[in-house]
Amino acid sequence: MTDGFDRSEFVGGYLAEVEEHLGNADGQLLKLEQAVRANAPQLRMLRELFRALHTIKGLSAMVSVEPVVELAHELEAVLRTRDRTATPLNATGVELLFRGVRAIALRVRSFAEGKPVEPAPQDLLLAVAALQTANGELPKGELTVQVAPELLAKLTPAEREQLNQGLASGQRALQVDFSPSPERAAEGLSITTVRERVGALAEIVKVVPRSVAKSPVAPSGLTFSLLVLSNGSAEALAEAAHVETRELVALSPAPSDSEPPDRESSELAIATDTIRVDVRRLDDALDRLSSLIVSRHRLERAVRNLRERGADVRELEALLGEHRRELRHLRGALTHARMVPMQQLLERVPLLVRGMARESGKRVRLEVDARHAELDKAVAERMFPALLHLVRNAVDHGIESAEQRRALGKPEEGVITVRCTQRTGNLLELSVGDDGGGIDRARVAAKAEAPVPADDRELLALITRPGLSTRDAADARSGRGMGMDIVRQVTVSQLGGELSVRSELGLGTTFTMRLPMSVSIFDSFVFRCGPQSFVVPLSTIEEVVELDSAQVVNAPAPKRRAASARILRRHGENIPLFELSSLFALEPKAGLRSALVVRREDARFAFSVDHMLGQQEVVVRPLEDPLVRVPGITGSTDLGDGRPTLVLDLWALQGSAGSQAVQP
Repeated sequence: MTDGFDRSEFVGGYLAEVEEHLGNADGQLLKLEQAVRANAPQLRMLRELFRALHTIKGLSAMVSVEPVVELAHELEAVLRTRDRTATPLNATGVELLFRGVRAIALRVRSFAEGKPVEPAPQDLLLAVAALQTANGELPKGELTVQVAPELLAKLTPAEREQLNQGLASGQRALQVDFSPSPERAAEGLSITTVRERVGALAEIVKVVPRSVAKSPVAPSGLTFSLLVLSNGSAEALAEAAHVETRELVALSPAPSDSEPPDRESSELAIATDTIRVDVRRLDDALDRLSSLIVSRHRLERAVRNLRERGADVRELEALLGEHRRELRHLRGALTHARMVPMQQLLERVPLLVRGMARESGKRVRLEVDARHAELDKAVAERMFPALLHLVRNAVDHGIESAEQRRALGKPEEGVITVRCTQRTGNLLELSVGDDGGGIDRARVAAKAEAPVPADDRELLALITRPGLSTRDAADARSGRGMGMDIVRQVTVSQLGGELSVRSELGLGTTFTMRLPMSVSIFDSFVFRCGPQSFVVPLSTIEEVVELDSAQVVNAPAPKRRAASARILRRHGENIPLFELSSLFALEPKAGLRSALVVRREDARFAFSVDHMLGQQEVVVRPLEDPLVRVPGITGSTDLGDGRPTLVLDLWALQGSAGSQAVQP
């Protein structure tokens, strides 16, 4: 492009929206494939797929990703013809559409990474053209409407034909110009919002950014020209574009405005209550909320000091209580805004399973039950690679071939199940299961040169060993020994969650991840050991008990053990009890003490502490610098005294309790 237009400010929005529509396209293609197999109606899927591709084409034209525009147009031309002729697609046609959408996704990825975007593959375009002509195309003709030369030069032959087809069907062709300005931006008007509003009333053929002379109408020297086809009234279209009706440029003789609008266009003209927000803005809002929470802690400390001096602080305490409730409501609203629906997060998993099943020659069916579960975006981004690895493992290692399943008396088609359940206590439970052959414990033990695991807990510890693989040779999908160890690191070490496995030989395997829905602001227990205060997430504690000497017995331990080893007898169970003060080389306080009991992966243990200070909402700052990272310390917080307070991971500390002391 030589018009001097800088598209960088639109790239982020373009990529976010195209990613959403690509996910929708993949979902519709999977439904279309199922409809072909079941000989079911296809019309609804064809139309939804057409809408997704048509939007991708318009967005890509706006940022001049021409190969994507060309691919999307050819694919939607097939869908338009099939819709108008009521001719269903066969399996070959659906596979060709899959190839087309995959080609679009690859070019969008190249654009996102700043790499050159490859031209549309000609063999694919020819195959799509053949698919379209198999049932006849609408007659083609020369473009006769009057279009400005600079716009005409931007139109591809396919887009000219689209205009012709629209005119032939009785639609009007119009040019709508929108010029961004600070005033319009303040009103929430941008090319993205205008395109969405116009697209609800008309078929957008092309969006062309143009450099123009600066003027009061175009103060930035930039104008977007939208070429559209519409059956609706000019007034409605002008209102959607935020321009005067007289500013619309008719590209063909227009029918009377009294003609009834197209039914489908009318149904699409529905206002939306959804907006896109850059996640960095939400991060900034969360940082400001974090500062408010720390300020509240300081204010509470100041009020407490006044009360200790004999001042009447009842009114201040009432205001503090109200302030605390409002901050909690604000935290809930902001946290909810950062949540990603798990259903949306799992949209790409069916496509992954389909591709792996085709590569391996296995027959696999995926069942997804996400219900209404949600997860913080930051947690979702870190968790998703681990989830994908579990799904790959289920296809590659879990599900047997059709011949093996038939010999075992199983259905030839294996089933992989992904389920999400939102638990109380800020936890999400995510499981990936299969009805395959299960994990052969003896074979895994032989590969690891270790004893055969006696239960699922020992099995998990074995298969998550770094570098372990049950494959004799690596292939394109697995066998490099880099999988389950990473899954555990992400789930347990990075996110502070839990990972468990249940496997029965011949019946299948299920991995379960229990994850915190948010990792930046949470409710916690605050306690003191010696002169220092510490914090642990409330969701990780099973119970807090007052220690009684009759319940505690000493256990033999090696001399090198820094933390004293004792046993807490609780509810008929012997629970390992570690001395947190000894672990941190702090002087324990004499007198009545408490213990924090933790359960994870079906194991229980406890840490004795000097004094419980209560529950408190805290803001966690992670320790990013590897030079200051210590096992068992996940971050720091400010409790209002201006001093950093360490946030502990008791599970990791339990592993350190048998080695040297930790220096806080």
